[in-house]
Amino acid sequence: MSEEDGRERAGRGRYDRILVDAPCTGLGALRRRPEARWRKSPADVPDLSALQRELLSAAVAALAPGGLVAYVTCSPHLAETAVVVADVRAAHPDLRELDAREVVRAVSRGDIDLPDQQDGSGRAQLWPHRHGTDAMSITLLQKP
Repeated sequence: MSEEDGRERAGRGRYDRILVDAPCTGLGALRRRPEARWRKSPADVPDLSALQRELLSAAVAALAPGGLVAYVTCSPHLAETAVVVADVRAAHPDLRELDAREVVRAVSRGDIDLPDQQDGSGRAQLWPHRHGTDAMSITLLQKP
């Protein structure tokens, strides 16, 4: 198996669907992996956020018309979620954000409480204490 950098790999084609499972602080997985708190520090956030922006930007550039990118982190930190997406959308104003909450509701079993985001985005934010999952953020962006 070979490894490739997603920032480079994305540029080799046009894709209808891309999942960016972004490297992040992992703050949302501390319940399952408490030892992770010793591997990350607040000083890691700026570098990780920059990498996340680069990965998401590369994915957006690689989308075919009508293509969809899912940007997912296991962090609830706004610098790794809403801010990254806002920065990429500012650089690509033609992107349309879909309501990820509706997609999560459609694929989940039963009702799932996913309130509106204060920033007005369609981001789905899952929480351990509410949803029994890691604290995950899911954003769906579509290229026109």
